[in-house]
Amino acid sequence: MSAKSTSRGRTLIPPADTSSKERGLDRIDRHLLTRLQQEGRLPISELASEVHLSVSPCFARVRRLESEGYIAGYFAHLNPNRLGLGLLAYISVQLDRTTSEVFERFAEAMVAFEEVLECHMVGGGFDYLVKVRVKDMAAFRRFLGDKMASVRGIQQTHTYFVMEEVKSTHKLQLPAA
Repeated sequence: MSAKSTSRGRTLIPPADTSSKERGLDRIDRHLLTRLQQEGRLPISELASEVHLSVSPCFARVRRLESEGYIAGYFAHLNPNRLGLGLLAYISVQLDRTTSEVFERFAEAMVAFEEVLECHMVGGGFDYLVKVRVKDMAAFRRFLGDKMASVRGIQQTHTYFVMEEVKSTHKLQLPAA
């Protein structure tokens, strides 16, 4: 499973491939994944020591976890407030039609907009939920009025501004063996 990169450097995450014949995760794999979620820059020698393997087999396991798609990438978790990006909002989007062309056009636009952190097609009373982070209300107004309004096919939006982030994490709970 590989992610699809766009011309602007964004990555589209493909749906999970449940048909592949990958071997399952054992105790060591789960430990490696847990530790790498906590500290992605942990040296392989420390990881190896923690799971009681030598460096080469530990390195091979990490590479296998990467190639099988369990590890999608590594990144630095930046502080948006220190970077002047203090306004977080969620936008529910209802499209005027639910055709493949409209879905594709909308998805391509969201991938291209740097303000968009996440975009999810959802079931329910609207079609997409979009997570946006910008500097302030003026920047949000420009995003909504200039960028979102330029996307053909949007019928209606509703915006929900985050007043307090109670929990925000990228860490996943790993399934038991």
